[in-house]
Amino acid sequence: MSARGVLYVHSAQPALCPHIEWAVAGVLGVPVDLTWTPQPAAPGHVRAQAEWEARVGTAAAITSSLMGWQRIRFEITEDASPGSDGSRHAYTPSLGAFTAVIGASGDILVPEDRLRSAMLMARQGRVVLEEELDRLLGKQWDAELESFRYAGEGAPVRWLHAAV
Repeated sequence: MSARGVLYVHSAQPALCPHIEWAVAGVLGVPVDLTWTPQPAAPGHVRAQAEWEARVGTAAAITSSLMGWQRIRFEITEDASPGSDGSRHAYTPSLGAFTAVIGASGDILVPEDRLRSAMLMARQGRVVLEEELDRLLGKQWDAELESFRYAGEGAPVRWLHAAV
């Protein structure tokens, strides 16, 4: 089964670029050469964007390979494909990792058990329901990454294809 998605490296120190490319190449099984451009939202940092096509689960695998570095901000999406929901993964140094299931229309889908858990914790006074729902929807990650997304508009895009 094949999946498609987009990797957005919103912000990285230039010294990390080869390591990021090696990590992505390790998942895809092919050499990766991203086009790095300055990131205006973080002077001295760079950004890159690449569309990819590989097996289902590639977004999660790339996320796992990148999130160990503290000085990188990234998002990676995987479109829904036959028999598989899509996903969105985000990482920032201050917040860590966020993962969500994405439906065919691009909306975040919150699983029933997570909603029930949020309602139970709110009833018990352990969380504020609205804040917990915002967490499940990745609101903090969106807020932190928004200026980096905007700074990347019009940046070059490259296609990456996994080894078959």
